[in-house]
Amino acid sequence: MKTENKKGNWHVFIRGEWPLLLIVTGALIAGFIIYPHLPEQVASHWNLAGEVDRYSSRFWGAFGIPVMTAAIYILMLFLPLIDPKKQNYQKFAGAYRLLRAVMVIFMTGLYAVIVANAQGYQVPVDRVVITGIAVLFIVMGNFMGQIRQNYFVGIKTPWTLANEAVWQKTHRLAARLWVAAGLAGLAAALAGGAAGAVIMGVSLGLAVIIPVAFSYLEFRRRQQ
Repeated sequence: MKTENKKGNWHVFIRGEWPLLLIVTGALIAGFIIYPHLPEQVASHWNLAGEVDRYSSRFWGAFGIPVMTAAIYILMLFLPLIDPKKQNYQKFAGAYRLLRAVMVIFMTGLYAVIVANAQGYQVPVDRVVITGIAVLFIVMGNFMGQIRQNYFVGIKTPWTLANEAVWQKTHRLAARLWVAAGLAGLAAALAGGAAGAVIMGVSLGLAVIIPVAFSYLEFRRRQQ
């Protein structure tokens, strides 16, 4: 019976994860195909003006992001197993699966942009990356309120981890702020250049700092 249950769980896992496994594996395979066609130096970082200010080796350009993506994906699969609050992951399993998908798709998209640029295509990297981050925040914000107490995902402060009600109120606030920051990011992508980067940076900074401050104030209010 236990063997049958394990097989059933494995089949359920594959049904839910095969698209992401396909993307992760495909990116790694693409690295081997692309490697001979990349230049010795691959642009890997751009400044606020959208100009290249850092290069990486051909090997890192071909395999760096695919390996990082695979590592992040595998880590996200195994983190719930060691979380002291691992029973809570079942309460937001769908949101956590979506988070894995968003991270894999974002990293793979970033890889495609870098490779396209290395192949000589004129890609507005600054605008594309800002747009990607903005969409990432919008999607994550839409399911932020579903996340339950855990030690790896969400707004993890001493005050949200100490009180479940503080956790929930903080994440409901963060959900709205992250969506708003993502929308501001889309506007920043249209602006582009240094102005776009500043708008994006300020928006994301506020979306992170405000929930942290709120969690402390809400915890103090409940104590009093």
